[in-house]
Amino acid sequence: MQRLKIIFAGTPAFAAEHLRVLLDQSRHEVVAVYTQPDRPSGRGKKLTTGAVKALALAEDIPVYQPLSLKDGATQQQIADLNADIMVVVAYGLILPKSVLTVPPLGCINVHASLLPRWRGAAPIQRAIEAGDEQTGITIMQMDEGLDTGPMLNRVPCTISETDTAASLQDKLAASGAAALLKTLDAFADPGNQPIAEQQDDALATYAHKITKQEALLDWHQPAQMLDYRVRAFHPVPVAFTTLGKDTLRIWQANAVTYPHQAAVGSILYCDSKGILVACHTDSLLLTEVQLAGKRRMTVSALLQGRAAMFAPGTQLGI
Repeated sequence: MQRLKIIFAGTPAFAAEHLRVLLDQSRHEVVAVYTQPDRPSGRGKKLTTGAVKALALAEDIPVYQPLSLKDGATQQQIADLNADIMVVVAYGLILPKSVLTVPPLGCINVHASLLPRWRGAAPIQRAIEAGDEQTGITIMQMDEGLDTGPMLNRVPCTISETDTAASLQDKLAASGAAALLKTLDAFADPGNQPIAEQQDDALATYAHKITKQEALLDWHQPAQMLDYRVRAFHPVPVAFTTLGKDTLRIWQANAVTYPHQAAVGSILYCDSKGILVACHTDSLLLTEVQLAGKRRMTVSALLQGRAAMFAPGTQLGI
């Protein structure tokens, strides 16, 4: 079996999990890492190093952070690395055709959905938001389209009723890393090359990037839909509603079969188990929340000294 020389391109923690497994469990060599430039984040807007860069530096792997892969100098740099294949995991930059064709084995991508469902930037969140019962990992050969390339490996994953974007990402990172190793070993074995399967474009759906405003809950929707959204937007950007002039972030909640005739968004009752809010259909029980400027906490802890704020009849979302 050939020992492949690999360029790894990725940025966040999800990608770093794949790089870690590649370094620890693979016989192949990572010759360079490409990752997005450091960006300001947090209240202090300090430049923050991504998880992939931090891991690469710790392992003494050369790191490159171009703003784009479209300029000739960067493309020549990639060519000079003489890699057999490029592995892309949540990189965040578009790979032009002139880069896709540089490695002899091309570029492969680890995508967090069962393509062609949920092509695009936020497949994990959109799958939960839609109420999907299953998602998975697809390893694909990259082409010029947005997640349109032929599929080399697909691994299904069940979405549980309690999965958040964070917990589902952890499960997909584990299965994605295992699938990546299997696919790379197939490329390295001349007698066992991976079989590519074309996607059915008629079945494609798109996972558009999440915006902060989407996390504002609309109480005119059914409780089950809001349950999905709370889990989909945990831990970023976090679902929220308004309480008077304040913002109430909702970290955990679940739909409850509780018919009512109250105004949507009104609090039906509040006790140590949670805050029950009227929705268009049934109700949503908030169990972990966060007031502006405060830490996140259970409703039981929140009510100590603040019970009057959440009295039955109080209106949220006005």
